[in-house]
This record gives sequence, structure tokens and C-alpha cells, in this order.
Amino acid sequence: MFHTSPDPASPHALTAYGWDDGWEAAFAPYADQGLMPGRVIRVDRGLCDVATPLGTVRADTELVTPRDPMRIVCTGDWAAVDAEGDPRHVRTLLPRRTALVRSTSSKRSDGQVLAANADHAVIAVSLAAELDLGRVERFTALAWESGAQPLLVLTKADLVPDPATLAGLVSDTEAAAPGVRVLPVSAATGEGLEALGALLATGTSVLLGQSGAGKSTLANALVGEAVQDVRAIRDSDGKGRHTTTTRDLLPLPSGGVLIDTPGLRGVGLWDAGDGVAQAFAEIEELAERCRFPDCAHRSEPGCAVLAAIDEGSLPERRLASYRKLLRENERLAARTDARLRSEMRRDWKQRQALGRHMMERKRGPMRKP
Repeated sequence: MFHTSPDPASPHALTAYGWDDGWEAAFAPYADQGLMPGRVIRVDRGLCDVATPLGTVRADTELVTPRDPMRIVCTGDWAAVDAEGDPRHVRTLLPRRTALVRSTSSKRSDGQVLAANADHAVIAVSLAAELDLGRVERFTALAWESGAQPLLVLTKADLVPDPATLAGLVSDTEAAAPGVRVLPVSAATGEGLEALGALLATGTSVLLGQSGAGKSTLANALVGEAVQDVRAIRDSDGKGRHTTTTRDLLPLPSGGVLIDTPGLRGVGLWDAGDGVAQAFAEIEELAERCRFPDCAHRSEPGCAVLAAIDEGSLPERRLASYRKLLRENERLAARTDARLRSEMRRDWKQRQALGRHMMERKRGPMRKP
């Protein structure tokens, strides 16, 4: 069995990819079936590259392709794959510890898993453009909901040479993301890279951000070589084209692994009520002191949230952003519930039709009078 073998082809060869006692215990039933553990490092058109004790293998995902898009094989997944054969197949996925999920633009209101089993969610925010605190809050809510620890990285810090101005941008970002560390970084000068590498030296990190945020450049700097393509951003709007088109899991020389993701133009929340609450923890805490438990924080007497705005300790912009993300999450929940009700009605009608069919077969063909 793989989990007891001391040779280099044992799962201990996967330690660099995050293998630990917990994954070994979860995999034990599949080891008894002669399957091999592995971590998905890239998914491409129904196939995936899997790091295994025998090296990286190419595997087919057709046997574990479900109707539910939330259970599709994703970069970062731990899997049980064939120990031999051509082609190899992914036979099952181990239960995910965390999952970074956004809503899709489809009418079905499905969730899309961007990365699985991440410990840190590194949100890259470019200082080459005006700081968008609303987007910072959205990404932070997405990260908190995933179960990973958010970390905000202000990239291209060399473009802000004035220390006071840079400190002000860091302070503004910290205010928009309570409880989240904010680190200015420059891949051009090396500023902040050592500190960032130390923070990511254990576990799995996923790199998020808009196109042009400098994610690929940052990934290359952390890995120590040009593993991701880099293109110049447009001068007209400071945005870039997608240089990373797949989600790749990259081992880091200082330890840990990094999942680089394509630039995200849209970051829709998906069932992220807890993430929104954590991203706006100070508002949630204030709300507990309101006179009425169902306070909407608009004009109610004894509202602690409005009182904090009046006294200047809570920016009005934060409350507006909080309301916006809550409304978005509630609308998605309503659409998702409607979809589930529709699917239940369809299944009920199918069962009815099957029941009628079976009854007709039991009775036999009806005789003509």
C-alpha cells in the first residue's frame, strides 16, 4: 500500500505538494484498492496533470465528471488515480478542505470552483491604477468564504516612490479589509518579496486578481524563474490581457505551493453570506449593539451603525458596500432556490411519467371496445 512504502515512490514524495497525515487518512480506503494518490496541478479540456509519487502523470477526468459544476476536477484537488495503465484515470476526489468559489454568469446561477484546498488567498491589487476599495472588499469576502486566510498584496509598489503616499494606500486598504494583512510588493525592486515568500512557505496559496494586477510577474518572482507568460498592460486604462489561461499549481523554492489563476474580470459572490460578514466584521459587531435585532441601519432609532457613521468611526462608503454585497448574495440565493425548485418540479414530473408508464405496462395494452 502506498501509505506504508518507504521508497521514493511513496506519498511522502508528495510532501512538497501539501501531503500530510490528514490526506493520508482520507486516502487510506483507496490505497487498499490499489489506487495512487496525487494532486491536480493543471486541468485542460477533460484531462489533468497530476503530481504523484511516480512523478507527474496525465489523467482523464471523464469518470468523475458530474452534473454539478461544483464537483468538477479543479487545480488543487487531491485525487485517487490509476497506479498504472494508459490512459490513467482519476477515480475519485478526496473531500476538499477549502474551495474558492465564484458565481458564473449562467442563468442557472451555478458556482465555479477556482481553486481547491488553499490555505492562503493572495489578492493582488495593482498600484499602477487607482485603488478600488469596493473590489478589495469583494475579493476579501470571496476569500473569507472559501475558508482560506486572505492576504492583500499591493503590487507594483515601485510606482509609488513617496513613502507617505504608499503608507496612506496601505492604511486605506487595511481599513477596507479588517483582520487582513496588507503587504506592498514590487517584483521590479524585490521590495516585500522575502516577507511574502516567508508567509507562503507553508501550505497552499492561490493567487487572485484582475488582469494587469501583476500576478504572473509576482508568480515568476516567487518561483524564481519565468514559469508564467507576462505581457505589458494597456496605457489607456491600465488593464492587461489574460496572460495566464489555466490554473497552475507551482512549487515554491522556500516551501509551499502556489496556484496562479487567470485574471478575473467579474467576481460574483456565490453563497458568500459568511464571507461578507467576515469582510465587514466591524459592521456586524456594531449591529449587535443596535436597539432592534432586525435593524436595517437606515433610519431606526438606537442604530449603532448609523451612530458610528455620524461620529466618523465608520466610513459611510463601507456601509454602502456592505449593503451592495448583501443584496447581490441574496439575489443569487433567491435565483438558486428558484433553480432548485424548478429542478425538483422537473424530477417530480419525470417520476410521474415513469409511474404512469410502469402502471400501463403492468395493466397491459388497453382493449378496444
